Amino acid sequence: MLQLVFATNNKHKVNEIQSLIKENLEILTLSDIKCFEDIPETSPTIEGNAFQKARYLNQKYNYNCFADDTGLIVEALKGEPGVYSARYAGEQKNDQDNMNLLLQNLESKDNRKAKFQTVIALILNGNEYAFVGEVYGTIAKEKKGSQGFGYDPIFIPDGYDCSFAEMSADEK
Repeated sequence: MLQLVFATNNKHKVNEIQSLIKENLEILTLSDIKCFEDIPETSPTIEGNAFQKARYLNQKYNYNCFADDTGLIVEALKGEPGVYSARYAGEQKNDQDNMNLLLQNLESKDNRKAKFQTVIALILNGNEYAFVGEVYGTIAKEKKGSQGFGYDPIFIPDGYDCSFAEMSADEK
């Protein structure tokens, strides 16, 4: 069975990934490999941060691994919060604070178009791979739903009339 370390401490992300894995693959967490340090995320790009985390784990712990970085890119805010999505309202990385600041910054804006961009950096047997996914949508005027995490309560994907936080994991 192949083991892959997922470079995150975010339990929501781990649960989402584990629900998608069928067989012959065991996802290990940072705590499973006794990695308790804060992995650096200092790149100015989403892809750079994903690779920075994956390379750190691969070099220090010698595991096949993958890391992700996701940014919410809001058109009217010239791409903000982008690479700073997790710490948009400060280093405490609080989802509620981040959403409140984003909603405040969009109060006077008519254009609420946004996209989530996720980059997954995979290091497998010494080879590096990048996978990019994007979901387009709009930012709601208020929070709705209790599923998910991060900006999910205010992000409405194109083609839907509900937020990510109102969707099941399968729908999302």
